[in-house]
Amino acid sequence: MTEFFFEYGLFAAKLATFVVAILVVVLASMVAAQRVKRSKKGHIETSKINDEIDAMRLALDAGVSDPDAFKLHLKQKQKDRKRERKARRKALKRAATDRPDAGAKPRKFVLDFDGDMRALAVSRLRKEVTAVLSLAGERDEVILRLESRGGMVHAYGLAASQLARVKARGIPLTVCIDKVAASGGYMMACVAERILAAPFAVVGSIGVVAQLPNFNRLLKKHDIDFELITAGEYKRTLTIFGENTEQGREKFTAEIEDVHALFKEFVAAHRPALDVERVATGEAWFGQRALDLGLVDELVTSDEYLLRACDDADVFEVKYVERKPLPQRLGLVVQDAIDGLLLRWWDRGAASRLPS
Repeated sequence: MTEFFFEYGLFAAKLATFVVAILVVVLASMVAAQRVKRSKKGHIETSKINDEIDAMRLALDAGVSDPDAFKLHLKQKQKDRKRERKARRKALKRAATDRPDAGAKPRKFVLDFDGDMRALAVSRLRKEVTAVLSLAGERDEVILRLESRGGMVHAYGLAASQLARVKARGIPLTVCIDKVAASGGYMMACVAERILAAPFAVVGSIGVVAQLPNFNRLLKKHDIDFELITAGEYKRTLTIFGENTEQGREKFTAEIEDVHALFKEFVAAHRPALDVERVATGEAWFGQRALDLGLVDELVTSDEYLLRACDDADVFEVKYVERKPLPQRLGLVVQDAIDGLLLRWWDRGAASRLPS
């Protein structure tokens, strides 16, 4: 027992020394971080989807094929790749004088948008779009895998505007909906030349909703006064704690109707063949019904569309990866180190208690 307490005390001393050292490093790093330029907050990462699919195909082939036949197939595949690379280099060399990109495959850039009420993902989308537009040309394509139930009008309006930048450059834009693109999500989707949806994806909900509770009667019941002072007739229409008036309700309703009208005009401008009045009822439809109504252009999952795209194009997934704040990153390092020390101490203690 004495030996156990001795080892425990020694471990506690080591742990305390380690924690103090880490805290010193953290403080020094935080000071140094103040001098780091804001442009280093994140970076663009790309991965080639063609290579991922080839790797999966190769792994499956290795598992189901005869080993000798697979080796021969692999050697032939390597020869074919060398031949393709050689032919492409020659084509690029011949076309370098007048059309530098004539021998290259078209490229497809895949972006993801997973939206919440505030469309926070727009902070990454805007950087991804800027990066793609700095390189993409008219022969290329931007594919957005979109999932969102909608949210704040101004936030999703900004997200839709980022997609409009792609169209303004003359670059084809395709939106894929696997699960849901409703309300603000459809506001984004309708910007694209083509909207693809899975058969049971939820699409539509071209409508506007606003709701808020009112505690005025509760305050009166407990003899609590609430004062709201405004300058301007319609600075506040409906409030949470004040006594709402019929005039305020009418004005608030008129504002909601105006936002709905703007939403319908936006959809009609981007999808002129769509009967907007028919679908702008706030309803949402599954993929097949949405296709019948003209809300989408084709029923296909994003996986199938990308698989087909890899046949004749280089397909790249593009992500803007944000750097975590330094204290958060260092905190994770400290936590991992402490967990490791505790685990080693526990293992040593458990080993010492084993019968010899």
